Amino acid sequence: MPPRTTDSTPERRDGDRAPSTAPEPEITGDREGGAAAGTERAGSRGEAAEAGRDRPPADGGSGGRSDAPPAEDRSAPEAGAGHEAHTHTPAVDPDAGRRVAAMRRAADGGRRWRGLHVAGCALLLAVAVTGGAVAVGGGQDRGAGVDAVSAAGALPPGDLARGDLDAGIASLQKHLRAQPRDFGSWATLGVAYVEQARTKGDPSRYPQAERALKRSLGLEPGNDQALAGQAALAAARHDFPGALAHAARALKQNPYNERALCTRIDALVELGRYDDAAKAADTADDRRPGIPVFTRYAYVHELRGDVRTAREVLERALGSANAPADVAYVATALGQLAWNQGEYRTALGHYARALAADDAYLPALEGRARAQAASGDRAAAVKGLEQVVARFPLPGPLVALGELYEDRGADGDRAKAGDQYALVDAWTALARAGGANTDLETALAAADHGDRKEALRAARAEWERRHSVHTADALAWALHVNGRDEEALPYARRATATGYRNAVFLYHRGVIERATGDDRGARTHLKAALDLNPGFSPLGAREARTALEDLEGNR
Repeated sequence: MPPRTTDSTPERRDGDRAPSTAPEPEITGDREGGAAAGTERAGSRGEAAEAGRDRPPADGGSGGRSDAPPAEDRSAPEAGAGHEAHTHTPAVDPDAGRRVAAMRRAADGGRRWRGLHVAGCALLLAVAVTGGAVAVGGGQDRGAGVDAVSAAGALPPGDLARGDLDAGIASLQKHLRAQPRDFGSWATLGVAYVEQARTKGDPSRYPQAERALKRSLGLEPGNDQALAGQAALAAARHDFPGALAHAARALKQNPYNERALCTRIDALVELGRYDDAAKAADTADDRRPGIPVFTRYAYVHELRGDVRTAREVLERALGSANAPADVAYVATALGQLAWNQGEYRTALGHYARALAADDAYLPALEGRARAQAASGDRAAAVKGLEQVVARFPLPGPLVALGELYEDRGADGDRAKAGDQYALVDAWTALARAGGANTDLETALAAADHGDRKEALRAARAEWERRHSVHTADALAWALHVNGRDEEALPYARRATATGYRNAVFLYHRGVIERATGDDRGARTHLKAALDLNPGFSPLGAREARTALEDLEGNR
């Protein structure tokens, strides 16, 4: 699976203030409610979940009411569409066909005139993905959830994470046209736009989120909801120093703000500050035990190679989950953990549970397809990924589908694969237009399926910003495909140094060691990759087996 650079979990229904004297809900174990309940805390922890998806604020405080909504304010509520991943996904997206068709047309144009038309491609995609919905006070007030707005305030923020995000945004827009000085609802709307951007592959929502959050802070300077929202926005754009700074400001105002606590963990992990991330995870677990924290706490351990503890924490979290969105999210995390260990039947069981809770949950649909491919059911995997990218053409599933086409090798499959890789280029152009940094995605995709020089440029740029295991691996591989294996080897070693059980990292290291003449190291790491997860990639696993057979034959 690609690195988890976004991680959205449902919003808690209670506020973000200090806990009352009533006990927190327990999972199990000695610590009440904490991720560490029933597990032994270590003095030093590894990395936490990457760049987190953050829930809408749990407190939608109102800041008063003006006589009339602003007429032409760019920060006024904007009609929005879309969502996926850790909020509930609508079962039917009426705009998906138009959005994907426009991206495919733009990608086709990009293949013919790539250097000349990147800016135009991004603009076309931005218009297509948003459906032109940039007018002030757009007219999408219809649909479920609109009538839920009460005179006292907007749709409860927790419902945004547990229900239909599109309907929730429409409700917020309607509410804010009536009460434009409600700073809490502006903050909630800003985070909801971040969710749309990240989960639906629509980075053009980031500027909308930025305006809404600034509006909230203009109405109530220093309010922790908007500051935490700014942290979430910065993390979504891969501005991790900015995310860390905004999270610190939010926590200064309110040490119990769950989103800020989680985003701080995510930002520290992405910056490669693993010891600090572990301490932040402990702090968050002490202050705000719950599913958003538990999943990050588990990822801390997974990235240190402590799979047992990661699994225990996630299983406890799943046992405490009641809302369908919670169940879908945690079960999918367990599926990803099992897939990483090559436990495909177990992974498929977790994905089935996730989809029983939410049959439109895209991370589970994608994960199930990957597990089916690794299990040998390529037809089901192709069908599943085709359905995913038809709705949300994001880089991870696009590359996975392209590789499945290449591996199948039927008539027309090579062209189909090229179409998927071209769509990745189109998506990154749109993301950059929305203010997001896409260098890691560019490096990962381009190294194997694009411009190798561009892959190296992007990987070097990302390494300058942050030193995570994922950026180390990306730089190592980009150097390798450009024939610079001696330079690549230290980065490949660094990527595998934390104990994280990642077959792709092991495969990359083995290939690089072979290129540098270290046959013994190459055999060790290629075998380790295939022993761990023999279906880690349709093309990579095949190449790993071929290389290992050659090495064994030459002994």
